Amino acid sequence: MQDFTLYFELGWQHILNWKAYDHILFVIVLCAAYTLTDWKRMLLLVTTFTVGHSITLALSILKVITVKTDLIEFLIPVTILVTAASNIMSGKSSRPKGVQLKYILALFFGLIHGLLGFSNYLNSLRGKSTNIAAEIFAFNIGLEFGQILIVTGILLIFFILINIFKVKRWNWNFFLSSAVFGISFMMAAERWPGLFH
Repeated sequence: MQDFTLYFELGWQHILNWKAYDHILFVIVLCAAYTLTDWKRMLLLVTTFTVGHSITLALSILKVITVKTDLIEFLIPVTILVTAASNIMSGKSSRPKGVQLKYILALFFGLIHGLLGFSNYLNSLRGKSTNIAAEIFAFNIGLEFGQILIVTGILLIFFILINIFKVKRWNWNFFLSSAVFGISFMMAAERWPGLFH
């Protein structure tokens, strides 16, 4: 139980770490087009992302796959950029379009995010432990918990903006997605030169 608590805590701290805010930006832009009434859809979306993240994190810990860290560091803001652009291009529809595509993108982007070098840190904690399934499960439950906290916060803010300040759904989506697009574009541009060292 002590190990579960440790890895669970590492999971939610991993996503709620303000120094590594790219993960937070991704979850924010993932839910920018949704409202509180869409909470089931949002839960499925972030869970799909976690599944992808779990797969490549496990493969990375087991050293089945290794990818250059600089490439992953560059691809992460690109996933955020693509998600933000998808929101912006969706137009002023009352419901998000391309929901099935969003699930596919969330899974694929989860695969990319899971490849980041965090597996090295988890390996150092594990030592000679062979119980990788329990550790990855606990870590990803923590990750999911952190994502749900972010999603809940964003959806509550949007609920207040719609019902008290009468902000239109599209305006919120466009504003939030555009802001995240700009930030992720700068992150990708800064990390681009690292690919060629």
